[in-house]
Amino acid sequence: MARLNELNLIDALEGLKTGRFTSTELVTACYEQIEQFDPVVKAFVTFTKERALEQAKEADDLIQKEGGKAFEKKPLLGIPYACKDNFSTTGIETTASSNILKGYFPPYESTVTTRVNEAGGIMLGKTNMDAFAHGSSTETSDFFKTLNPWDISRVPGGSSGGSAVAVASDMCIFALGSETAGSIRGPAAWCGVTGMKPTYGRVSRYGVIAMASSTDSPGPLTKTVDDAAYVLEIIAGKDPFDATTSPKSVPEYSGFIKDFDLKGFKIGRPRSYFEIDLEDEVREIVESAVKKYEELGAEIVDMDLLDPKYSIAVYTILQRSEVSSNLARLDGIRYGQNREAFGMEARKRMMLGAYTLSAGYYDAYYSKAQKVRTLIIEDFNEAYKKVDLVIGPTMPSIALKLGESDNSPMFGELMDVLAEPSAIAGLPGISINAGFSRGMPVGVQLIGQQLTEGNVMGVAKVFQQNTDFHLNRPVIKSSE
Repeated sequence: MARLNELNLIDALEGLKTGRFTSTELVTACYEQIEQFDPVVKAFVTFTKERALEQAKEADDLIQKEGGKAFEKKPLLGIPYACKDNFSTTGIETTASSNILKGYFPPYESTVTTRVNEAGGIMLGKTNMDAFAHGSSTETSDFFKTLNPWDISRVPGGSSGGSAVAVASDMCIFALGSETAGSIRGPAAWCGVTGMKPTYGRVSRYGVIAMASSTDSPGPLTKTVDDAAYVLEIIAGKDPFDATTSPKSVPEYSGFIKDFDLKGFKIGRPRSYFEIDLEDEVREIVESAVKKYEELGAEIVDMDLLDPKYSIAVYTILQRSEVSSNLARLDGIRYGQNREAFGMEARKRMMLGAYTLSAGYYDAYYSKAQKVRTLIIEDFNEAYKKVDLVIGPTMPSIALKLGESDNSPMFGELMDVLAEPSAIAGLPGISINAGFSRGMPVGVQLIGQQLTEGNVMGVAKVFQQNTDFHLNRPVIKSSE
């Protein structure tokens, strides 16, 4: 029988509703796992144990008093979760894993954490990340490196590495992350969990420490697609504090994907996503996932999409430009430390961004990048006239060894090459575990049209219903 912390979200809710266990027992089980294994993998930067146990007791009292009705008002009642440290949390230190924000306690709460907290979710702590989300390995955190639970000599991916590790290691029931280009899907792939990156504007960015404002997308990291759908229903939707959020109503994703049928569904296999430099076993595993979909009734359509390599230059210019603008507000006067506390990665990105936005270079770089971005968007729009979804590898390799990124100033962009086109176009995408290479998880991603999260998750769910890769968990050696 699974230990409580090993439960997925849907099963944990069922157990709380039927009184099989209490929220206090569930939260305690997660902290026992954290205390045993977090010293090894280093997923968390901050813990909120005292507060979490108080909230668990309140949840238990409410369930005792109102029974199942309590969950109608609070659909996440009593569920422990982990939160990436770039979400502002009132009265809880929020650093984005950067020294410059050490000692910063936000006076307000992000919309995403507000919605999760109001739904009854219980925050266990804040998770480590690449500082300011600048990276794809969680090695650029100013505090410490997070390690991959499948092999602690490897990186977990980034920038939501701490959140992915917390889920993969069963230290929480689900986690919150954010993606600018690959920061949810990448760590999900390398840690063997489910990572859902919503359409840009489907989930509010309010209170998330900004990296690149035109692509930042908060989303869930979970143990199953069903869990991702359940969390997304709660955090998605229009927000008066974020003018870029979509006014369209949020579908009931859980119901939509419940009995999802692949019949007549066209899944595009873009040649360019398989012709780039992929590890042989990664290509084979993703090709076998494509074949599996064909066996399950989907129509696979070989197609052309712009080579993902063009997105590297576009994303680099746009992201660096927006970083230089966003981080200019951190002057050390009202809050945080002075600018000498910026890490090297942040300095490099700000300098390049300031350069591309400067007089004489704006037209040559930034303006041109925006024009190519439009071409990438139009390319996807044309593709979706012929197919419903696009499938491909999430990452070009299995998780790399610690320190391998040191030799490449463009490491993140090269690793996220398969996520960058859809991020630039603001599209929803999900990464799920499709198998193992040398004992390490390999992710397959599905990318849909804007605001078609239901289809993306539905197709992903069918794969999980017919395979068991997502049920595998790493064996971590305790630090004791």
